[in-house]
Amino acid sequence: MSYVTRDGRAWIPDYLVSIDPQKCIGCGRCYKVCGRQVMTLKGINEDGEVIGLDDEDGDLERKAMVMQDAGACIGCGACARICPANCQTHTPAA
Repeated sequence: MSYVTRDGRAWIPDYLVSIDPQKCIGCGRCYKVCGRQVMTLKGINEDGEVIGLDDEDGDLERKAMVMQDAGACIGCGACARICPANCQTHTPAA
């Protein structure tokens, strides 16, 4: 799938398909540049499992971004450009 920009240049969307919670540092930069709520901040427990931030068991080890609504991604790549941990996987549409 390819498109053109407003002035006619070719553009191929590069969609966010996954975030590695082990590499993500939970800084939230990607969340701030994405206006489509594609990802959200969650907790990671000591076993590396994704848990809610309000986990009452006290198992929260750290925070990381996870996919929330992959279908909302428009493939702009802003999240990839701002990510300091290089923890995201993007792919062009088939």
